[in-house]
Amino acid sequence: MSATVPAGSRHRPGLALLLIGSTLTVMAGAVLTPVVQLLITERHLTATAAGLVVTVHGVSLALVAPVAGRLVDRHGVRRPLAAGLLLYGVAGGAGLVVDAYPVLIATRLVFGVGAALVFTGTTVGLLDRYTGAGRDRAMGWRSTAISLGGVAWPLVGGALGVLSWQAPFAVYLLGVPLALFALRLPDEPRLPDHPRPAAGPGRSALLANAPGLLPVYAAQAAATLLLYAVLVFLPVRLAELNVTNTAVVAIFTASLSLAMSAAGFGYAQLRARLTERVLLRYAFAAWTGALLAMALVDIPVLLLAAPLLFGLGMGLAVPALTVLTADHAPAGERGQATALLATAGFTGQFASPLLFGPLHAATSVRLTFLSAAVLAGVVATALTLRRDARRGVS
Repeated sequence: MSATVPAGSRHRPGLALLLIGSTLTVMAGAVLTPVVQLLITERHLTATAAGLVVTVHGVSLALVAPVAGRLVDRHGVRRPLAAGLLLYGVAGGAGLVVDAYPVLIATRLVFGVGAALVFTGTTVGLLDRYTGAGRDRAMGWRSTAISLGGVAWPLVGGALGVLSWQAPFAVYLLGVPLALFALRLPDEPRLPDHPRPAAGPGRSALLANAPGLLPVYAAQAAATLLLYAVLVFLPVRLAELNVTNTAVVAIFTASLSLAMSAAGFGYAQLRARLTERVLLRYAFAAWTGALLAMALVDIPVLLLAAPLLFGLGMGLAVPALTVLTADHAPAGERGQATALLATAGFTGQFASPLLFGPLHAATSVRLTFLSAAVLAGVVATALTLRRDARRGVS
């Protein structure tokens, strides 16, 4: 079935807003990655503490996401998305004037509440507009939008980081005007097979009714765990190689997103030949190779290939995991299923510096990336074995 959005211009601003809003989820952490090393040196923070500035919003996002899902399922996308964008902009931009570390962490936790509404609202808004092959194209557009944001926002953050470690927080203020645009948009009708429920089930009931969501959420958590290992510790690895200029560090982060964008453009064509699960297996295999390169390559120019390879994997994984979530979600519960995908992802994001930070402190950044490569390889192997086991049964 083709896309359900009519060709009228009334829908184009809504589509544009949802795609722009989708970039804010990756911006939530990526815009600050160029100043991680500045936080370590100027604020005298450990790598773990500096990493939490980038990732701690994942805690509140993970906790609030199920509530965000219920709000979207009951009330539609427009109002929850507008509220989320406003909170995103105000709480995120607070880092411009907040200097004390505990207060900064508190603002990041509030910021995560807004990010939960933005993630759920933009994702469900796109899923509700499309189905079939049109949905594969839309998810490719979303992946491309996210990745292009991942190119632009770290570069902006790196450029602003030359001024101060606080300057990149100004980028979050974009959420405020986007909230005003969201309020002016009409609510989109649900597709017939996805009615809006009067009340949603609990998380346990949802997972009991759709057990196929559990491995999808596990893969999402692993994916973001690995992604933020790259975002937090690649600047540390580059510092070992005497690459400390924030603008140059931003180029490495942006290259990951540029490769993700290329994969997103080609996702619909790949999906026409391969299943989401096969694409997911390829993604984890690509991450294994990229993380090994980050551990072993000592020449900065050659090391640039590692985030490019990692980005290609992300361009496959992001739309594949989103579509798998939509496929397994019971009718009328897509918002909650999508919100739990956010919970899984941002739990992995928050856990990343807590898991890899102590390892880095006790050993080295090289061993940190080797450990991450082992994790990616284990998941890739598990996905392959699961496929082979199914073939044996059949």
